[in-house]
Amino acid sequence: MVLTKWLNQMVKKKRAPRAAADDGATEQRILNAARLVFVRRGTAGARMQEIAEEAGVNKALLHYYFRSKARLAEAVFRHGAGQLLPPVLQTLGSDLPLPAKVARVVELELDQLTLHPFLPAYILSELHHDPARAGQLIAGVTGQLPSTLGPRIFSTLQRQLDAEVRAGRFRPIGADQFVINLLSLCIFPFAARPMIQAMLNLGDKGFAGFIDRRRDELVPFFLGALRP
Repeated sequence: MVLTKWLNQMVKKKRAPRAAADDGATEQRILNAARLVFVRRGTAGARMQEIAEEAGVNKALLHYYFRSKARLAEAVFRHGAGQLLPPVLQTLGSDLPLPAKVARVVELELDQLTLHPFLPAYILSELHHDPARAGQLIAGVTGQLPSTLGPRIFSTLQRQLDAEVRAGRFRPIGADQFVINLLSLCIFPFAARPMIQAMLNLGDKGFAGFIDRRRDELVPFFLGALRP
């Protein structure tokens, strides 16, 4: 009887590596630490031990909450992408005038990618290793399949673009090219950050200043490129 009780206690201890299995703040602390380490090392170079040390917990607790680095990376991605993708897609599909739409998308992209600069590299990695996975992640974040979401957004944009062309304010351009051009100009500096910092001899503060200047310059540059 005593032996059975002792064995049951040992099983319970093994199932829940103590620190605070019921503490929601612990899970958030782990997510915040993972985000910092992913930014510092890249998702591929990040190590669970370093994330545990950053979060101030033991490594067993990381595995208790997330099982593996892949699951932790996905949780961090969903958190970051969940703050970025829905408002960007909502803006693109809205009835805002195109200049206001461009300004809002640039603001959202640069603000959120400054907070979550690992997102572009993570998405590119997913696309290269498992193209279907990226679509699944987008669907999980937005609640809609890309095949359903895309046509609605592009049809709204194309209608607005065609109206601007008829008014003589824009040159002809497809909605797909419009979206890809706009998002690429926002995302590329973060996806290529190490190369840009090396080329321009920028430290972290210098890169932050580069992005701040881009906030002011990107909208007029993009809209200017659309004019006849």
